[in-house]
Parts: sequence; structure tokens; C-alpha cells
Amino acid sequence: MPLGLGRRKKASPLVENEEAEPIRAGLNVPGLDGLVVGGVGQAEGATQEGLPPPPTSLRPRLIFHTQLAHGSPTGRIEGFSNVRELYSKIGEAFGIPPEEVMFCTLNTHKVDMDKLLGGQIGLEDFIFAHIKGQRKEVQVFKGEEALGLTITDNGAGYAFIKRIREGSVIHQIQVINVGDMIESINGQMLIGCRHYEVAKMLKELPRGKNFVLKMVEPLKAFDMISQRSGSRSGVQLGTGRGTLRLRSKGPATVEELPSAFEEKAIEKVDDLLESYMGIRDSELAATMVELGKDKKNPDEFAEALDETLGDFAFPDEFVFDVWGAIGDAKVGRI
Repeated sequence: MPLGLGRRKKASPLVENEEAEPIRAGLNVPGLDGLVVGGVGQAEGATQEGLPPPPTSLRPRLIFHTQLAHGSPTGRIEGFSNVRELYSKIGEAFGIPPEEVMFCTLNTHKVDMDKLLGGQIGLEDFIFAHIKGQRKEVQVFKGEEALGLTITDNGAGYAFIKRIREGSVIHQIQVINVGDMIESINGQMLIGCRHYEVAKMLKELPRGKNFVLKMVEPLKAFDMISQRSGSRSGVQLGTGRGTLRLRSKGPATVEELPSAFEEKAIEKVDDLLESYMGIRDSELAATMVELGKDKKNPDEFAEALDETLGDFAFPDEFVFDVWGAIGDAKVGRI
């Protein structure tokens, strides 16, 4: 079928006496609380092929350490399978409503978009939760077609700014920063919208007119007050060889780290998402690479995208470019 034809569009979780620095997350026994362990997670206690899995009480329990990014005691969380459950666990640990959590970064308390928690968490990663801070309302004149924004979302209903292009319309407005959540555009509430929906609304705003953004910035620690962009600023503290893959449907799974091919392909597909749609989403890029890496031709790939990601209604040109990027990564051309 030609490409494009027929396509559908307990104990207290707070550890008051621990140091405020990150502590490596450990693997404890017993009880996995619904997480399915595979890949590296079966290294210990694995049974022979054909035998039933061990009872839940004997499976490893994944415990992660967390802090609020602006400063807090260290908490321990476990038993989550997706981002919403993660935020709920963080809320329980610190006694805050889960909807106060805007996004999380791994191994740095700074608003560093290179360390943004997406669909995977290293087994030894330390989680910093960024919660809502000051609200602000900004009037923007759209003097150019492109505003210079890259939008992402937290997987739980909040879209926020991931990148601001230097010299762009938004870059000239100093009160708008990377990490700001976009709450509304011209009075239209965006809570619950995906990043691509917000990016589309911004793109469709008429040129030569003003529009109003209502935003919420993350609560910052003192050493973050002057921060403007989410550049590479954190130190990678996690060293685990496995990752916990969070899924919107079904249980989380423990998997090996992406291969060199997958890392290159995911990065390139993420770049294409930004170029075509004005969003960055490493989890979406990883899903697209997973769907395409074993397909024999672009038509099979397009059908797989429609079955799994049909809501995005990707244009054919974009699908061809993604297929090419995956192929280039396989042969080492990128």
C-alpha cells in the first residue's frame, strides 16, 4: 500500500536525617508492587526457562530517592508504573497535592531540559521534583511566524517550554523562561493538552497581533533564581546499567539501556519532531524508533505508526524523514 493511502489521521517516606545530596537508588527485596522486571532486572534470582516466575513477595523491589528541586529532605518512593503514579508517590512523600508537580529532572535540581525525566529512569537515578511557583501573565506581540519555542509536556496534563531559540521573539522577553508551564493562551485553558496541541495553537496565532500567555514557573532554590535557559548544567550521578521504562498503559518494565544505534536514532527523530512539530519528546521518539527498527519498508513503518500513534496524524514527508533517520542510524551514517 503506497505511503499515505488509507492512513488514519508504611514507614514515613521522608528521611529527615539523610544528607541533602543524591543517594544512589538501590534494589531491595521483597515485593515489586506491580512492576514487571525483565532484561537486567532478572540477573539475580532468575528461574530456568519454562519454570513459573517467582512469587511477587520474592521479586526485587525498586526504590528511588527523591527531593523537591527547591530544597527538601530526601524521600523514598516505589511502586509506580507511569508518570501520574510517580507524581502521586512524590505527593505522598512530601505531603503535597500531586498536581503541584510540574516535571522532574534526573540527578540535578536545576531546570535542565537535558536531564528531564521522560519515559525512562535509570535504576540508580535520583529524582528531583519541580513544583509550581509564581504565576505570571505576559502579553506577546507575534512579529514573526515562528516564536522560537519548543514545547514538551510532562505526560500528566502540563505543557511547558523546553527550549527558547536565541534571537527569537520569545528570547527577547526576559520573564519567559525554560521550564515555564503554559497554563492558557488568550484565555483558553491548556491543562490536559498534549505538547503538540499547544505547539499547533501557538503556530496558528495570527502574525502581527498581540496574544496573552498565562504561565507558571517552577519554584526555584536561591542558586537557580538567575537561570534563564535549560542548558547542560547537571552532573550525571546515576550509573546503573538498566532503566525503568514508564508506560501510559500497562506495568513499568526494567530494560537494558538503549544501544548506540537506538540512542543515535532517538536523538535524530527527536530533532525531526522539533523541526516539523515544534515539540521535543524523547519517549515519543523512542517509540517511533522501536516501531521502525525492524520494518522492511516505509509503508510498513507508516502502518505501524498509524496503529500505535494515529492521533498525531504525522505528515508523509515527516514519516519518510524518520524512516531515513532510522536507516541512517543502523548503518552508522549519523
